[in-house]
Amino acid sequence: MFTGIVAAVGNITSINPLGSGPDAGVRLAVDAGGLPMADVVLGDSIALNGACMTVVEKTADGFCVDVSRESLSKTVGLDATGEVNLEKALTLADRLGGHLVSGHVDGLGVVKRFEAVGESHELVIEAPKDIGKYLAYKGSIVVNGVSLTVNRVADTASGCEFSINLIPHTIAVTTLKHLSAGKKVNLEVDLIARYVERMLSQKQ
Repeated sequence: MFTGIVAAVGNITSINPLGSGPDAGVRLAVDAGGLPMADVVLGDSIALNGACMTVVEKTADGFCVDVSRESLSKTVGLDATGEVNLEKALTLADRLGGHLVSGHVDGLGVVKRFEAVGESHELVIEAPKDIGKYLAYKGSIVVNGVSLTVNRVADTASGCEFSINLIPHTIAVTTLKHLSAGKKVNLEVDLIARYVERMLSQKQ
């Protein structure tokens, strides 16, 4: 489990295939940046852009993870070198500064607009219909591993469009600063919303 509070911005420095076939995954070498690694051991979970991955090797400047072809097909930002949002798995002693996050990407959204509004930025994303049903005004959503609050929701013909306000601190300490219209993002819906839907769908 995670909180969606990004601890550091790391950098995928290399991508190496784990096999020669079309279904082969890849091993990512990640420079951990400012993420403390002293307490990290093999088998620990670290979220990369919101996707939970297992540490398979520790290196001088970070760690390595193996990513399956299935995970690569369901996420963005893990198939090329560059910056990634990092968060170590939650412990029972940690503060829950964001919300409960599983690290399982539910789907991909598309940035429709990203522009400055006063001192902050407005981020507008279109989500698929199967994700849009979980979005609510002032509810929680994870975008590329960042726990955020939904400010506006509007259903569209092709999905659901929602708006988020990003304060300067969020822009400064995450990779969201690099977003622009047309880019895809990893989305994870609120766990509570998912359970509520399941309970309400059961016949009494």
